[in-house]
Amino acid sequence: MLIDFFYTLRTAGLPVSLKEFLTLLEALKQHVAFGSLDAFYFLARTTLIKDEKHYDRFDQAFGHYFQGKTLNLDDLQREIPEDWLRKQVEKFLSPEEQQQLQAMGWDKLMDTLRQRLEEQNERHQGGNKWIGTGGTSPFGAYGYNPEGIRIGQDGSRHRRAVKVWDQREFRNFDNAAELGSRNIKLALRRLREFARDGAEEVLDLDATIAATARNAGLLRLQMVRELRNTVKVLVLFDVGGSMDDHIKVVEELFSAVKSEFKHLEYYYFHNCVYETVWQDNRRRQGSSLPTWDLIHTFGKDYKLIFVGDATMSPYEISHPGGSVEHMNPESGEVWMRRLLQQFRHAVWLNPVAEQYWDYTPSLQMMHKLLQQRMYPLTLDGVDRAMRSLKQTAAALPPT
Repeated sequence: MLIDFFYTLRTAGLPVSLKEFLTLLEALKQHVAFGSLDAFYFLARTTLIKDEKHYDRFDQAFGHYFQGKTLNLDDLQREIPEDWLRKQVEKFLSPEEQQQLQAMGWDKLMDTLRQRLEEQNERHQGGNKWIGTGGTSPFGAYGYNPEGIRIGQDGSRHRRAVKVWDQREFRNFDNAAELGSRNIKLALRRLREFARDGAEEVLDLDATIAATARNAGLLRLQMVRELRNTVKVLVLFDVGGSMDDHIKVVEELFSAVKSEFKHLEYYYFHNCVYETVWQDNRRRQGSSLPTWDLIHTFGKDYKLIFVGDATMSPYEISHPGGSVEHMNPESGEVWMRRLLQQFRHAVWLNPVAEQYWDYTPSLQMMHKLLQQRMYPLTLDGVDRAMRSLKQTAAALPPT
């Protein structure tokens, strides 16, 4: 009976070979599946179908042969989900066509958006001027523009938007993540600074032996304060957007930092630090800390570590209002200089491979602001960053 099943699959256009069919028969002979149509279905699909793209067609042929269902392969095209079909309005441009599109520049972009909001009164699709979908206009969704404002699109596509007109949800890093390598912890240990702290409640064995010997063999205990790691660390994590590509390695670093430093404070930001930071991404809109408070709360003895890819629109660093998410009154560069003025021992860890840094203007700008104290988020990069933090802080570059 299975010979007819084999021919049914071939008639349905499935690339089923005789060798695969013999494998199925051998599996049945070994009772891999027995007495259950469901078990046979999964066995047959596993042995006969080698590409997931054929699963729907296999289901149609299987149902037709064993359950008498109508075999209408044309339905496979008509049953594509509606949201897939909506994606067909997206405009896909060749690299040459993309290069022909010119960026407006920050001031003209924002002025033009205000004008469009005043003039537009209907939906547009596929154009190059109005707020719409699937075109080359700087405003809207599912199109392409070298510098645009993303409105109403689920997630990033080309990562060219200079501002996003939607509320975005980020998640906290997991400080319990399993470390990919314990060497991250070993690299962080270069930053540790030990000092005697607390009550004298730890036995000093060498001093006790010496004191006992001087006391004619009568025991004389010698106690000392506990030796503790006294270094203070403040970490600012970039979260969301392009940083989603680096969650695993950042979580490994976060887990290592949490276990290595007793005096640790951490906060989140998005792309560039502005007037607020936050500790809980789920409540960042209503529970944030003003950056001025962060500067005034933590002293100059804190070591500051930025963790982020520094990949953003250059306007986010250079222009007031340049933030991708809100209208920041002061530029990101102003806030970065304030932080670096307070925390003279500062480094930036970047998960982007170092050989690609020269291709991103915003990354070069941040690299310059940090006076080249930016290091790749690799074991060697973390090691170099920790060495840098222990050296004398450099003076802040002139504005």
